[in-house]
Order: sequence, then structure tokens, then C-alpha cells
Amino acid sequence: MPTTTRGAAPPARNTPADLARGLLTGGVIGASPAALVVGAVIESVPLLVTGLALPAAYGLVFFLAGAPRRAREAAIAPRTALAVVESMEAVGGEGTTDVAVRFDLTVAPDDDGPAYRVAFTQDINVADLRDYRRGGVVVVRYPPENPWRVRIVKRPTPEWEERAAGARVDSAPGPALESEPPEVSAVGFVRLLALLLAAAGVVLLFRADLFDEDAPAQPPPSSSSSPPTTVRTSASGTVTLGPDRSFLDKGELREAVGSLTRGTDARGALTVVVQDRLLSIVYAPTGSQAPAFDPDSLPYDRFPALVEEARSSPDVGTPQTWQLTVERLTGSLTVRIGVTGTRGTSWLEADGDGEVVRRTPAR
Repeated sequence: MPTTTRGAAPPARNTPADLARGLLTGGVIGASPAALVVGAVIESVPLLVTGLALPAAYGLVFFLAGAPRRAREAAIAPRTALAVVESMEAVGGEGTTDVAVRFDLTVAPDDDGPAYRVAFTQDINVADLRDYRRGGVVVVRYPPENPWRVRIVKRPTPEWEERAAGARVDSAPGPALESEPPEVSAVGFVRLLALLLAAAGVVLLFRADLFDEDAPAQPPPSSSSSPPTTVRTSASGTVTLGPDRSFLDKGELREAVGSLTRGTDARGALTVVVQDRLLSIVYAPTGSQAPAFDPDSLPYDRFPALVEEARSSPDVGTPQTWQLTVERLTGSLTVRIGVTGTRGTSWLEADGDGEVVRRTPAR
């Protein structure tokens, strides 16, 4: 059985072209909304038109400038390789037969290049969900110049199918690529500086017209509690709380889940995702054999303690955001809590009774 060894993720790029593009992008982002706001205040039609036309012109220039590169990339045949599934979870679904699944893979290039981690989302038919599991080897395809644009080949050729059946791919160290390698801090600094200078330039240029008029009085902010916002479709549902509430408050999450599951023909859920003020549920398609679960049976009383335990992990540093995900794509019901802090992201995994079974330190 062939084995593919570990490797490192592709390095980030930093070129003068990146700095120039960051400078131009920041200028457009800063000047366009500033022109729209100032134009609306001083009632200047030319300034409003400029604010609308500037991003459109920039988008056209950006598209034309990238045409040669896209032509070169299109002329290069995509590469096929083997990959191992590190993790997977359903994150949404629009139709009744496909589910959006977020994959974390280790890709082993076929040209003896270093293996690397990549995270992406791909629609998978409900009937094919059982073909993918954590630790399973799959066939993927990606453009050579953009290795983060990985797609799973759902129907590989017999040759690649045979190779996947007999191969073992070792996990590569993270972090997982989710898009183009991240820009270095210099590019971000140049973009931010250009944004601020462009916005300030527009305001200073028309400061005489702006400050000749009295600013309209602003209504006082409302002190009443904001009601939750609920959106439900045949495939999914979401509940968004106001800034003064949290799903860690007693009874808040159970009530919100009940509001999304009532009147859904007793269908189960494929996944439940909870953040501090956002709840999302993806329903199982009617009549499907997807690995669904009853959202009313979850250990809601244990969730606040689990989140607090995950946030108190010393290796994550100062916790900033958290997300709780419930799914059973791989068999038994799994409660997974990820906490992102100043030192990275750590994970805590619990079973259907809310008992902790695994911890993954920050990396």
C-alpha cells in the first residue's frame, strides 16, 4: 500500500504587484463610499455619479488586467491527486438533494511535491454522503497555479479509483488553506493606508460645503430589547438575536430551535450550528436516508458549560469567538465546539449526552 509523507503548505507571496494592487484597492474602497456620503450630504450629483462609477471602472480594469493570467491558467490542465479527509461537516443546503459540506483535506500532489492542508466547501448529494468519512482517501483535482482551489472528483477514472482504494495519505501540518495564500502584513498596511487617505481626501476636498450646513439631529437609540430575526425555508432556518442577548442565556437556544422545527413535518436536522447570537439549522430532505437527528433531543443544558470549558483552555490565549456544531455525518451524534483566540483555534468534542470525549489544542 503506497504511503504519501507529510509536507508543508505553499508559502505566501509578496511582490511589488501585490503592493500596487493593495494601494489601488484601498484607494477605491475609501474614495467610493466617501464620495457617495459627501455627495448625498451636499446634494452633488457629479460626486454621487463618481462614487458609483469608481468601483465599476476599477472592476473593469481589474478584469481586463487579469485576462492574460486567466488565459494562461485555462491552458494548463488541472492536476489530479489523492487526499485524505481530515474532517467534514454540513454547513448548509439550498435544494432537497444536495448538502453543502465543508471539507478539511490533506492533499498529496502526484508530482512528489509537498503535501498540504486545504479547507473548502462543496455540494454533495445526500445519497453520496456515506461515501465520505474522516480518514478516507478521495481523488481531487486542482489548478497547478492555484492549489487551494481543490474539488473532490465524485466519479474518478477506474485507475484513480483503484489508486485511492489502496493508498494511505499521512496528515500534513496546518494551517489549512481556505483561499489564496494570505497576504503579508505590508500589503494589508498599504491597503488600509490608501483607504484612509482616499476617504480623508474626499472629505477635505469638500469640507467647505460639508460644514456650511447644520448636521441633522440624530434620534436617540432605542433602549428596548431587540426581538430575534427568524428566517425559515424548506431546506434550512436561521435565528439572529439582538446585541443584548446570547444563545448561552438560559432557555434561549432551546426556544429558538423549537421555533425553527415546529411545522416542518417532523423532519430531522442534518446539522445545527450555533454562535453567540446566530443559530442555523439544515433540515434533512423529506424521504431521504441522510444521517439526521432530532434537534429537540440535544443536551441544551450542557451547552453553556461546554462552551465555557472550551473558552477556558489556556492554550487558546484570549478567546474571541466560538462556534458549536452538532452533526452525525460520521455515525454517532457529535457536538463540536471551536474557540478562536489570540493563539489560534482549539476544539472540544462531546457525545450526544454532552460528555467531553476529545480535546484538540490550539494550533
